[in-house]
Amino acid sequence: MAEEEYGSFVDWAQMGDLAKSSGPSKVDCKDLKEFKQMARQGYWAKNHKLRAQVYQQLIKAIPCRTVTPDAEVYKDIMKNAGSKKPSAHIPLPEFVDGNPVPKYCLKPEAVDSAHQIMNCLAGQFPDISHCPSLPAVTALLLHFSKDEAQCFEHVSRILACNEPGKRLMDQTFLAYESSCMTFSDLANKYCAPAHKLILATAQDVQEVYCEWQRWILGDLPFSHAVRVLDVYLVEGYKVLYRVAIALLKFYRKHKASGQNSQAVQPPQDPEKVRAEIQAFVKGIGSTVSPEKLLEKAFTIRLFSRKEITLLQLTNEKSLQQKGITVKQKRRNVQLALNPDTFSSEIVSAKEMRDIWSWIPERFALCQPQLLFTTSTHGCSLTRFYSHSEGYEPTLLLIRTTDGDVCGAFLSTDWEERKRGGNKLSFFGTGECFVFKLKPEMERYEWVVIRHPELASSLKTQGEDNSAATEGQDSNNLQQPEKPAGELSPFLSTRHFNLTSKNTSMFMAGNFDSIIIGGGEGNALYIDSELNHGRSATCATFDNPPLCAETFQVSLLEVWGFQDTMAS
Repeated sequence: MAEEEYGSFVDWAQMGDLAKSSGPSKVDCKDLKEFKQMARQGYWAKNHKLRAQVYQQLIKAIPCRTVTPDAEVYKDIMKNAGSKKPSAHIPLPEFVDGNPVPKYCLKPEAVDSAHQIMNCLAGQFPDISHCPSLPAVTALLLHFSKDEAQCFEHVSRILACNEPGKRLMDQTFLAYESSCMTFSDLANKYCAPAHKLILATAQDVQEVYCEWQRWILGDLPFSHAVRVLDVYLVEGYKVLYRVAIALLKFYRKHKASGQNSQAVQPPQDPEKVRAEIQAFVKGIGSTVSPEKLLEKAFTIRLFSRKEITLLQLTNEKSLQQKGITVKQKRRNVQLALNPDTFSSEIVSAKEMRDIWSWIPERFALCQPQLLFTTSTHGCSLTRFYSHSEGYEPTLLLIRTTDGDVCGAFLSTDWEERKRGGNKLSFFGTGECFVFKLKPEMERYEWVVIRHPELASSLKTQGEDNSAATEGQDSNNLQQPEKPAGELSPFLSTRHFNLTSKNTSMFMAGNFDSIIIGGGEGNALYIDSELNHGRSATCATFDNPPLCAETFQVSLLEVWGFQDTMAS
């Protein structure tokens, strides 16, 4: 029986249907692709013993450091420690950041065992400085371990994984914090409606997203968490991002179905929003099955490990440049938008905070710096360029004489336009977006983000860069040449096989005009006197006109991103 061989730590009375083993009793598979399909389909999900055996097979196949602690090391440690029984009163290592051991249908003494195992891991892995997911992973694997020593070995192998490009568990604050930034970027891109909900209900979005890993490894019911573990052990870290975004989608649906969903409420303390999400995730079993959760997670399109790796690297470099490598009090994004010091003639501090929620996360710790305004510097395109050049990225804000407000986030320095000489040529990256704030608020991203079929596949590193309009040298995808916080290589068109150049016309300028978005029209066209403009649907952003199709500029501002933490 599974209870005898692999269930000594399990309280079977709490396991419900999972206590009844059924389905296949063995897996004859060595092909990774086949394993991936079987994991997603739940091939071993109804047989506890088979699941334990599959976990053992998968974990043993993880490439590890040359010296990785195994079960014998644990036995020696316990032997030298004497006959003292494990106890939950033993404090957990500081690097778990106060996260408790989830009970996950375990016996009380099994929680004590988890404490013992993690303290032994702390001694064997002195380089770990921040690993809040460890308690949940240890508790889950205890379910499928013959004894403490085997669980210790399994967790050790996950921690010691050294396969290039494969990520299993964050072990430093830098890695964890950058994962939170990356999740924010991904949520903004793949889950915009739910992201807007968090923005509208929480005073600080990042304070909510800092708990994203705990939603999965800590808050999810055991039946759901273990199905995530099935796929995680096969596919790696990106599964966690997928599942967390799926949870965010379901949370939005849950909130929309509430009785007071139409009531407009002021933003709450982020702690309250975190508690609401936590309560929803803990009770998700009543409305969403484990299979439905995974189905939602794997229907997200254009979601690749390469994209996640690139974002993670960029965000890590951004944090390193700011000196944020160890745990410290989290900066509130709102502090960069202090209403006492922030002054714009076009937008309020609240509206600027809304725009801030759309920008790439690595710039969220920056504060807005007014570079140019027609009310001070006059209506001159030459002065527009002279005040904007040397800054990257920038934010363009326009108020028309009709009272409409619109603008654009521009990823690239306007100085790039000089590479084309007098010829009007487009440059920029897919991080550019356009938006309108009044009379209604809406953002329009690069069309390829919403319609991935326009990019057949990512280019390989060996392909030539034919995107002459970018005016940038070809970079290795994994090692961006420009430092993070300047120009992100993320969503650079050279990484995509685009079916039409019209879908990558981000920004352009010469002495006659500035243009944002191209292809069958321009999202924004402003003349050399910064006085008259046009707005139309364009192929790059697939946007409707952002204001009247022809308009007169009442006021125009350009904002930069000032790093307040730079020395």
